[in-house]
Amino acid sequence: MKKLGLAVLMMISLAANAQTEIKDFSLTNVKDGKTVSLSQYKSSVGIAVVFTSHECPFDNYYKDRLKGLVNTFSGKIQFLFINANQESEENEAQMAIHYSDLPIPYLADKDQKVMETFGARKSPEVFLLSTVSGKFTVVYYGAIDDNPQTANDVRQTFLKDAIEKLLAGQKVDVAMQRAAGCTIRRK
Repeated sequence: MKKLGLAVLMMISLAANAQTEIKDFSLTNVKDGKTVSLSQYKSSVGIAVVFTSHECPFDNYYKDRLKGLVNTFSGKIQFLFINANQESEENEAQMAIHYSDLPIPYLADKDQKVMETFGARKSPEVFLLSTVSGKFTVVYYGAIDDNPQTANDVRQTFLKDAIEKLLAGQKVDVAMQRAAGCTIRRK
């Protein structure tokens, strides 16, 4: 009975993230040392915020799929990758190497304030934001797709589907899918 109650509480908590307004934040882009603010992208239709790592095996399974999404939606959706991991090998110098081939910011959130704002718990975990009148609202969060280990066996492309709905001006049907990945350790 305790497990059922805990599961219900978790689902209520997770559902609360959808349609949550996200306040502006600023983090350092490890690629060039410049500060990047969410408000820089207020003219974008949407922003895909991806909490990621370069040490978690799940992030490495998704690396090529994320590159594909970035390329597919280039000029339509802004992607921001954020690393909030505390492990020493997740330092900014190593981060700068990991996604150097993508033309998007890779942001360090080592104090984990932005991670807490979003409620991110896993790596990788995505939050798709809709931008309306300069405000950022979560319209989808969770998993990228339904098969973290085998790209060829993916049947449901949650993030891609949500982006396509957002771009079409339609309501995102599925606002949340549980992310599979590594737990981001709290400091």
